[in-house]
Amino acid sequence: MSTATYLFFILSSSRSADHRLPPGPKGWPVIGALPLLGNMPHVALAELSNKYGPIMYLKLGACGMVVVSTPDTAREFLKTQDMNFCNRPPFAGSTYLVYNRQDMAFADYGPKWKLLRKLSTLYMLGGKAIEGLASARRVELGHMLKDMYASSCQGERVVVSELCLGTIANLISQVILSRRVFDTKGTGSKEFKDLVDELMELFGSFDIGDFLPSIAWMDIKGLIKRMKNVNKKFDALFEKMFKEHRETKHERLEKPDFLDVLVDQMDNHGEEKLTDANIKALLVNMFTAGTDTTASSIEWALTEMIKNPRIFARAQAEMDQVIGKSRAKMAMVMFENILGTMVHSFDWMVPEEETINMDEAFGLALSKAVPLAAIVTPRLPPSVYGSF
Repeated sequence: MSTATYLFFILSSSRSADHRLPPGPKGWPVIGALPLLGNMPHVALAELSNKYGPIMYLKLGACGMVVVSTPDTAREFLKTQDMNFCNRPPFAGSTYLVYNRQDMAFADYGPKWKLLRKLSTLYMLGGKAIEGLASARRVELGHMLKDMYASSCQGERVVVSELCLGTIANLISQVILSRRVFDTKGTGSKEFKDLVDELMELFGSFDIGDFLPSIAWMDIKGLIKRMKNVNKKFDALFEKMFKEHRETKHERLEKPDFLDVLVDQMDNHGEEKLTDANIKALLVNMFTAGTDTTASSIEWALTEMIKNPRIFARAQAEMDQVIGKSRAKMAMVMFENILGTMVHSFDWMVPEEETINMDEAFGLALSKAVPLAAIVTPRLPPSVYGSF
């Protein structure tokens, strides 16, 4: 589940009699309704929406915000009125984590955004691009199976989120860089996961300066300092990738990868060209939102199935008979492939004396507060785990 379940639209900085605004809590002077959000804003907003309706207005500090919380109202804003609400207001996360909104997720709608979206669809997210990833998916699922099988033989627990994130990151890196960049299970994968976790946490964190700009410079919670540090780490990672990528360019003359395409756009003589910041910011999108959200969804789904053995057994029986066709969306394809492989290939167990923690950690994506770490037992012939 993502915090985007509730759609935020910043409106005016004041509620005046000239504006017809939706119903909502009045709040307090200066700070408005900020105290009502608590530690889990998505839960608080859901409860407030039950009271005030599917379209609700809140004054949060100096900002006005409208929350829409039903499919019909979301469709009105996101589809019917899309052009009026297509831009996101700047905030600390988009400023310091994605090179001052130079990415595809937070950039304003315009020629540069259209170019980023076009290139991403053609080479990463479109139907033909996904079909071309079949062999890479098979390779990465093979690495994942081998690592899980090794953990099983050694009696080690499998940390689901870390394993999934490494697998997805390597699949994405094969499209972007033509190579794997992390061990599915190992120090590099864990460090990358920790970096992604921190970035997603910071994106979803509450920074008082976003709502009271006059005190933003104080960085009261130290979030901006952390954001700059995370951005510095990602920048160093990308610079290393770029250097290694340039050294092997001659190997890809007949089959350029996504980074080759992006770099070529820097020298484009047309109206729009990409900058170094655009490319790095887009890679932040691909390597974080593209990995964390899917890995988190798999972890939640697997947790629910382990808690309900009857459903788990039924899913295994169905997959023993047939493997369903993938949908033409990259995140969904990865979700189905990875979760299906995990369920089909292993039995899962958490020691009886332990209770599965179902608490959620607040952030851009609502991941589990306590990662799922389970013991796996192979349920297929041993030869299967080395056949990829």
